[in-house]
Amino acid sequence: MRFSLRVKVVAAVLLMALAVAGVTVLVSYNMYARSMDDHYEQLTVNTAKSAASMVDAAAVAELTERTLEIYRGLCPDENTPPDFDSFDEADWAEYFAAFDEIAESPAYQETFAILNALKEDNGVLWLYVAYMDAQTGQGIYIVDADSTADACPPGTCGDIEPENLELMGQGLYDFPPYITNYEEFGWLSSAAVAITDEDGGVIANAFVDFSMNQVMADRQTFLLRLAAALAAVTVLLILALAYGFNRAVVRPINQLAAATGSFVSDKQRNQSSSAISQLSIKTGDEIENLSSSVLQMEQEINTYIADLTQVTAERERIGAELDVARNIQASMLPCIFPPFPQREEFSIFASMDPAKEVGGDFYDFFLVDDDHLALVMADVSGKGVPAAMFMVIAKTLLKNAAQTGASPKAVLEKVNDQLCENNDAEMFVTVWLGILEISTGKLTCANAGHEFPAIRRAGGDFQLFRDRHGFVLAGMEHSRYREYELTLAGGDTLFVYTDGVAEATDSGNRLYGTDRMLAALNRRKGAGCEALLHGLREDIDAFVGEAPQFDDITMLALEIKDLGGAHMRKVGLRPELAQLERATSFFEENLASGGAPEHVVQQMKVVTDEIFSNIVFYSGATAVTLGCEVTEGRALLRFSDNGRPYDPTQKPDPDITLPPESRDTGGLGILIVRKLTDSQSYYYSDGLNVLTLEKRW
Repeated sequence: MRFSLRVKVVAAVLLMALAVAGVTVLVSYNMYARSMDDHYEQLTVNTAKSAASMVDAAAVAELTERTLEIYRGLCPDENTPPDFDSFDEADWAEYFAAFDEIAESPAYQETFAILNALKEDNGVLWLYVAYMDAQTGQGIYIVDADSTADACPPGTCGDIEPENLELMGQGLYDFPPYITNYEEFGWLSSAAVAITDEDGGVIANAFVDFSMNQVMADRQTFLLRLAAALAAVTVLLILALAYGFNRAVVRPINQLAAATGSFVSDKQRNQSSSAISQLSIKTGDEIENLSSSVLQMEQEINTYIADLTQVTAERERIGAELDVARNIQASMLPCIFPPFPQREEFSIFASMDPAKEVGGDFYDFFLVDDDHLALVMADVSGKGVPAAMFMVIAKTLLKNAAQTGASPKAVLEKVNDQLCENNDAEMFVTVWLGILEISTGKLTCANAGHEFPAIRRAGGDFQLFRDRHGFVLAGMEHSRYREYELTLAGGDTLFVYTDGVAEATDSGNRLYGTDRMLAALNRRKGAGCEALLHGLREDIDAFVGEAPQFDDITMLALEIKDLGGAHMRKVGLRPELAQLERATSFFEENLASGGAPEHVVQQMKVVTDEIFSNIVFYSGATAVTLGCEVTEGRALLRFSDNGRPYDPTQKPDPDITLPPESRDTGGLGILIVRKLTDSQSYYYSDGLNVLTLEKRW
């Protein structure tokens, strides 16, 4: 449905007027209500102070002492109130009868008379003296100034409100005024003031409650009258504005609309003079300025149309250049996989998908030396060409610093200071940097404000490793970073990524999140690095659907295959008992040549016999590969076979305390292996069982 400008303006003015009127009503009402609340709160406090000062403190102290004596005589202990829930009518009658002598005492009557007179003179709804027992959490009536049958006799109890208990715990017994609305009593203004002795000790509290029901009714009347007055003024204002607006605005605008409506047809007919140029609007205000602007627009529009073709061509050129920039950026990242085909110790795969033509995410991995592999995952602030340029600088500096052999901590600190120089654009980059010692599996890491890495131990699930973050690079000069160490073993997988993974968003603006990420990884935890990343990307794409993404998605996975394999001597054998002597001789020769003591050589012959025999009899393998690496004081023995998947490290030790006839069959060989070696690790990958045993001396 379409509406004229006149209707729209009148509607807009009406809404604005109603809004102003509504705000005026609310502000006025709130000011009036606040003033009344302040008045009654102050009146309540002053009345409570008067009550506390008018009563005889000694008399109140006597009444309080006698009342508490009876009350506490019924308490199971000093911190527990009497069990009033179990009282029947006779119990209550007996309980209150115990206070009759107190209510008839001169001290009570004198105090009652003072409080009742104050109550009646000031129009107080309720005025009473009560003792606040913090130990049992009960307030006990001492004197109620009510002269009606509804008066609470001495000993009447009720729970102390939590906020008042909190004040009492702070040593405060003057309870500030507050206004409440009870279904039974209506609106009340309440306050309490402590009654003290000559030494300032708190004897009891004087409580005052004023009824505010009439005040609240007056508020409603005030609100209705104010709203009616403003509504009448608003209607008159709207009528006057509608009449004036039609004459001064609507009519000239209709003329201008008719002229501009013929613009296209005048251009199609190639007329030298248009209806716009013939306009003569002399209103002396913005509408006249608008008419002049439309005339100027007509003069410039032809120039714009002529320039449009040239601008379109320029955009096509920029798009082509961005394609080139994207290709250049992609070529700077390692993109040939496998990157180190000669290295059997590990496999690695990475990917980067920019949200725009070019992005700020990047990854890197390179050999620092023959025994150290550097891993980098980074995310530059911002997107587009500036982020890509900063990425090139950061990547180059990180690689140059790491290739010197410096620790991750030292690399981040050096690169941070370099990036802070002349960083007028105030860009920054988050970085996770790890350097793997290939021979031992020791991974030294440092984190500059980046996402937590995820690690899967052999046979387990991917879990986040919540490392300690340092500040981002280029954020502040002379920042310091902490490094930490992890040990990766055969079958372990490391996964690092940028925030574009967890922050991928679907059409409902829901984030993909790390929980979904870990679940997707664990569904494919047996896959290689490339299949792992492709599977995760498919899961992300299925989640986001057609929703546009605003952050790059970059991932890297490292799987440990055969640590120490670069220096490990190997031999392939057929899984036959006839090959057992060759297997034991292989390990014996390598251990002896590596300087292993004779007793270690003999122990490893026993271990070899147990493991090789199990492969022959139970694995179903058709091929087995033995590996041995001996370093100073340490030897690695490796058994690889293509048989059925089986993890001997998970087999429980047999109970050797039982007689032979009562034990389960098998298990002793694995027990012997565990006793004769210092550590055992297993993983299954690419159809191979890989068991690695470590022996130290």
